[in-house]
Amino acid sequence: MNSFEKIIQVRWSDLDPNFHVLHSKYYDFGAYCRMAFLVENGLTPAVMQEHAIGPILFREECIFKRELTFGDDVLINVQLVTARTDYSRWSMKHEIWKNKETLSAIINIDGAWIDTRLRKLANPPAVVQELFQSAPKADGYAISEK
Repeated sequence: MNSFEKIIQVRWSDLDPNFHVLHSKYYDFGAYCRMAFLVENGLTPAVMQEHAIGPILFREECIFKRELTFGDDVLINVQLVTARTDYSRWSMKHEIWKNKETLSAIINIDGAWIDTRLRKLANPPAVVQELFQSAPKADGYAISEK
């Protein structure tokens, strides 16, 4: 898989008092794209419940580059940047594009999998590993042992 992206339109409820997109909405856009990637590739909430596993974040940062305003079409993509060989820990990057032509933000995240019964970090089952093997990879993608 070379890419995964979603397009949304900025809604009135996404705006702050300055009439541009509220900073926290960028994080929501990234979360929406990540979860859409998982679900559309078979890792649905039901499958996660069946395996008692779920994604968690350790770090999430957004680099804001250009403002988004009401009615803009927003393209959000997701790419794997680094991962352990078993995909138990990983880093991803999202690019947020305004009207498919202006890079508006970059979101970087570090995440892992949690056993939802034990509430402890866990190694993911084969279904997760297979999905992450085929996930879109960023330029410079690397396997990490840490």
